[in-house]
Amino acid sequence: MRVLFASAEIYPLAKTGGLADVSAGLPSALARRGVDVLLLMPAYPGVIERAEAKQCRIPLGNLLGRDDVSLVLAQTPDTGLPLCLVDCPSLFRRTGGLYADEAGREWPDNAERFAVLCHAAARVATGAGIPGWHADVVHANDWHLGLLPMLLSTIPEPRPASVFTIHNLAFQGIFPAATLPRLGVPPSHFSPEGLEYYGQLSFLKAGIRYADKISTVSPSYAREILTPEFGCGFDGILRSRADDLVGILNGIDYSAWNPEDSETLCKPYSVENMSGKSTCKEALQDELGLKPGRKVPLFAFVSRMTEQKMADILPAVVPSILERGGQVAVCGQGDHKIESAVHALSRRHPGQVSVQIGYNDAFAKRMFAGADVVLAPARFEPCGLTQMYGMRYGALPIARRVGGLADTVKDLPANDDETPTGFLFDAATAFDFTGAIHRACAAYRKPRAWRRMQIQAMTRNFGWRRSAQRYEELYAAVARRIPGDRLNGLSGRRIAAGL
Repeated sequence: MRVLFASAEIYPLAKTGGLADVSAGLPSALARRGVDVLLLMPAYPGVIERAEAKQCRIPLGNLLGRDDVSLVLAQTPDTGLPLCLVDCPSLFRRTGGLYADEAGREWPDNAERFAVLCHAAARVATGAGIPGWHADVVHANDWHLGLLPMLLSTIPEPRPASVFTIHNLAFQGIFPAATLPRLGVPPSHFSPEGLEYYGQLSFLKAGIRYADKISTVSPSYAREILTPEFGCGFDGILRSRADDLVGILNGIDYSAWNPEDSETLCKPYSVENMSGKSTCKEALQDELGLKPGRKVPLFAFVSRMTEQKMADILPAVVPSILERGGQVAVCGQGDHKIESAVHALSRRHPGQVSVQIGYNDAFAKRMFAGADVVLAPARFEPCGLTQMYGMRYGALPIARRVGGLADTVKDLPANDDETPTGFLFDAATAFDFTGAIHRACAAYRKPRAWRRMQIQAMTRNFGWRRSAQRYEELYAAVARRIPGDRLNGLSGRRIAAGL
């Protein structure tokens, strides 16, 4: 069974958030299970240079009026998985971000950019891209690849089956109807039963409407998005496809996020020997200009500064941490107004609050290793990785009881004998958030009980193995309807090894 795994970003080649981590970790776990995976993504600036074992360039000819589209075959630099890069310099090789310019304005031609990506992926999937290779199952990720299941649905059988994963329903790829003629989409598909959405078109709706199966990234979120509160206007169409929707919890890469990593941390540690964590805390306090103190509870916020992540609430809750003798370290970027408001905290409370605008994995790992508590609030959360990273490093999460946060953080009633792994709150308010902070501060003052919670958190298994097994079963379910002769052809491993 050959799987084309298509994503707009894959770590370490390109990353803006958790999508890149998932698009690296899941395919790697699938490959370890014997699934033949070929990754596909855009050739953003520097991606071709960072990819390894580059072999050949395959021109795709004219694609949606672009005559500079080609495929570059290579391997991922960390795992050596076969990789197909869609190179279109006029669309993807730009300064700025993956989806927006340097000022944060979305590229005005994003619809055309990701339509080209979808058409190129469809050609690869159906055998019209790489000689001798076609997919049995196509796994399209998030709105950027939403047109791909629709394009595949227009192909007569036998054709590749499709799985579409919703990583965050709030990002819907909505564009003006006037864009449609430039996207290579049959006009008949622009209808309420197709990709039309209140007079506009939605890439996300196309994926939901036309994929053979739909997945999202946690069981609780799969239930939540069927309701008006969390459905972001798509709850109706999702309820109509509820039988084809499954929630599969994301995992994390335990080799990459590892408290025993001596290259990243000044003193590695483990469940068996936690002494290194206090050393990492002292090193982080020194690095951030915070007052030294092993017994001072250090709270870390490592996330995007957006309303979804409740970063706008931080100025209201940080004082309650400081009043209880705590410190706060913030690392992230996002909404400029929120960044400014949070940054003002560090100016008002030098030595107690540190704010770093920006993100890189190495610094994030030092934050998790040095922190006692990781703040992971959210108004909604499809899965969330921050709370799992925090638990991996013995930094206990404070999180709202929604989506993947509720699925991963264990916070039990006082009369329950099982050891909790964090602190949950219910309402998306400063009041409820502060209540969880108070509970965390009280628990921190009981060192033995705190250590038991840390050990319980660090021994939770959030690796990719179980999730990969669930996806393999999902692929098998959609592939069963494919005639047998579809299952012959060149393997992705042959591509990685060189055609």
